[in-house]
Amino acid sequence: MQRREFLKTSALAGSAYFLFRKQALAATADAHIEVLVNEPIATIQPEIYGHFTEHLGGVVYDGIWVGEKSSIPNIHGIRKELVEKLKAIKAPVIRWPGGCFADSYDWKDGIGPRDKRPRRTNFWVDDPQAKKLPNDAVQKYEPNTFGTDEFVQFCKLSNADPYIAANLRALPPLSFDQWVEYCNSPAHSTTYADIRAAAGYPEPYNVRYWGIGNESWGCGGNFTPEEYSNEYRRFTAWVPDYGVDPRFVASGPNEDDVDWTTQFFEDILHRRPIHPPYGWSVHNYTNALEALNFNDQDAYSLFYKGTSTERIIQNMWTAMGVFDRDHQTRMVVDEYGPWYGAGTEVDPTHIFGQQITMRDAIVTAFTLDIFNRHAEKVCMANCAQLINCIDSLFIAHEDKFIVTPNFNVFEMYAAHQGAKAVRAEFSAPSVGFTDIVKPDRWGPPRGGERSVQRSLNGLMGSASVNGKQLTLTVVNPSLTDARDTQIAVRGGSVATATATVLAASDIHAHNTFEQPNAVTTKSAQATASGSTVAFAFPPMSVTKVEITLS
Repeated sequence: MQRREFLKTSALAGSAYFLFRKQALAATADAHIEVLVNEPIATIQPEIYGHFTEHLGGVVYDGIWVGEKSSIPNIHGIRKELVEKLKAIKAPVIRWPGGCFADSYDWKDGIGPRDKRPRRTNFWVDDPQAKKLPNDAVQKYEPNTFGTDEFVQFCKLSNADPYIAANLRALPPLSFDQWVEYCNSPAHSTTYADIRAAAGYPEPYNVRYWGIGNESWGCGGNFTPEEYSNEYRRFTAWVPDYGVDPRFVASGPNEDDVDWTTQFFEDILHRRPIHPPYGWSVHNYTNALEALNFNDQDAYSLFYKGTSTERIIQNMWTAMGVFDRDHQTRMVVDEYGPWYGAGTEVDPTHIFGQQITMRDAIVTAFTLDIFNRHAEKVCMANCAQLINCIDSLFIAHEDKFIVTPNFNVFEMYAAHQGAKAVRAEFSAPSVGFTDIVKPDRWGPPRGGERSVQRSLNGLMGSASVNGKQLTLTVVNPSLTDARDTQIAVRGGSVATATATVLAASDIHAHNTFEQPNAVTTKSAQATASGSTVAFAFPPMSVTKVEITLS
């Protein structure tokens, strides 16, 4: 919203306007942010900062799992450095086993002695990258070395909750019931509890989050919304809670498919009502051709595509509210992030692996800001994916391990977890560009290639308050212009202000095994006075401003 429009409609117009105008002119700032600490939105659920792992490429094997006998430092076969980094960013929840892999997975293949577990065809076996690999590659034929026990232990080591996606396409509801029983039934209560105990885990796992299918409109069964709602009824009709109170996440639409959402909720809440799901899954990828070979126009185009997440959230919320007027169901954006074509993965086994640049960090950051601004609507999100795949936080191969700029974003934004989101208004010169709408990795758009004039908000971000701590995160998407900014804190006085900045001189900047710290965060000076803070946001940057309120 432009500042002039905001001031016309805001209840703060009048004396507050002239005070802010005076301060802004004195500071000669070209951008303004107003944080209204007394206008809360909702608590930011920590689960918004969740992650996603699939048996795809190098995510599990070479990423998470290295094996107990590996010379690579590990904890019961799980990469130790990965666990330590997840704890550092307070990773709240991890989704598994997919993704599309989930709807080809029989959970019983992944329990019991590892040397007795069967090998199965991986869902991704026919991907062009997978076809280039030898037939003994774990990326083509799944060894099931990493199963339910290993995943839950990975979560426990990382202090994260497990979020398990059930196979709705190929297995019956009884199998789902038994998976919940294996995970949650009390010690010595059932045969599955005994099998769990024989693996060394007598106490229940207490898994709360269960996805009822995955992308059921596509790889998860090619269902119509009416067909999927019937399956959802069957899978949730009887699932013992074992004192855990399971939270079911229904398989929502691809991107902005409002019809899928409308028909599902009309069926389960209107035609013959049942208890609404805890969460409504939404997937939204930002697609482009190249991870490293792109120009400024390509970068702006990707940023513009990424902002569609906000529109999708708003449209889904409206569609759900027609039938769920009390909004008992909230959104779970359990797959999101930039996705490119092959060519920058660090090893051929890393199917869908890609380098992560400052461009990706900017998209990831403003996506998290979108979730924060809609904290009353979004209860969980899972960045796709955690390691060695798509929008990853980490890249690993054998004994090599690095963090990507996305890790720095999650590290900076961790302060938002559990805090109260408050309203913040941003006003800055917009970034205009010519968008050449052209074929991406999913095929050409309708109408062929064409030029469109577009603009991006000059600054984007979100704010939250936790006690006396105000956290403001800000993205400057301009590749050339810094933003001298006056930050006004409405409803509080500023005692101190510090800043942490993730920026680079080149939007293509990224970390490699040879240069693991090419992109990293740095401290910066923020000037506090009364109820204002002055700060210059560098071009193509992500910044956290931590303000202590007096």
